[in-house]
Amino acid sequence: MISIQGLTKTYAGGLEALKNINLDIERGEIFALLGPNGAGKTTLINIVCGIVNGTSGDAYVDGHNIKDEFRITRSKIGLVPQELSSESFETVWNTTRFSRGLFGKPANPDHIEKVLKSLSLWDRKDTISMELSGGMKRRVLIAKALAHEPEVLFLDEPTAGVDVELRQDMWNIVAALRDEGVTVILTTHYIEEAEQLADRVGVINNGEIILVEDKDKLMREMGKKELVLNLHEPLADIPASLSEYGLEISEDRLDLTYTYDTQRNRTGITALLGDLNKAGIHFIDLQTSQSSLEDIFVDLVNKDR
Repeated sequence: MISIQGLTKTYAGGLEALKNINLDIERGEIFALLGPNGAGKTTLINIVCGIVNGTSGDAYVDGHNIKDEFRITRSKIGLVPQELSSESFETVWNTTRFSRGLFGKPANPDHIEKVLKSLSLWDRKDTISMELSGGMKRRVLIAKALAHEPEVLFLDEPTAGVDVELRQDMWNIVAALRDEGVTVILTTHYIEEAEQLADRVGVINNGEIILVEDKDKLMREMGKKELVLNLHEPLADIPASLSEYGLEISEDRLDLTYTYDTQRNRTGITALLGDLNKAGIHFIDLQTSQSSLEDIFVDLVNKDR
């Protein structure tokens, strides 16, 4: 649905915001674009949406070049920006209806009603935007983006400043849009959003794409597991005989943590338990945990520095 080829952006001051970006996003998928502040996420989105001009390279939306066929490509895209901006003195209904008209779409009250109901805005349709809470204003931005029935939806930090309940509602809305065939590109600082929603994940840092991978495959291949052993009694020091396991001990000396790779043929757990017994170290309980997408993201960005 989106194909980006050799895209670069250098600002007048010499800042290279994007460096030779190559990226394909499939039709009907949720693609999470992750990166620290200043990595180039918003610049990339703005270029594809026609808000900013790239320095070189090309981008296509459904096979149409964003430079040569701007009106066609822009009509296929809905954008929910980071900034809260709305027609402060207009009602929610008029704001959403007007946004549809900007794309030359004929009036369709039934569609506007459907969008507002899906976003729990129907009972606020006659409310002036300036009277809405921050979370409701964020929903209005999404309603505006969906008003012209786009095939692609860009969500740039859509849940920034939104409480947990509203955030969960928005996750449900995004999942429903994907089920309807809409291609969703999501940037977020809430890594759990990407972990819950995304089909694939891309990581951008310093203007370069450093990884694009299926989310589940990424979690399997790069995720680590931890085994935490709750000891029967405090352990003064880890015996030298256990040094090969790289164990970490908690401050209260009552927990030992063993980190292992789930992709290896042997995790080493059986050998560890045997060696613990030989060393006279006994435990009363154990737990395992899997690395989160946030752990993987932090590791990738730190390695790229």
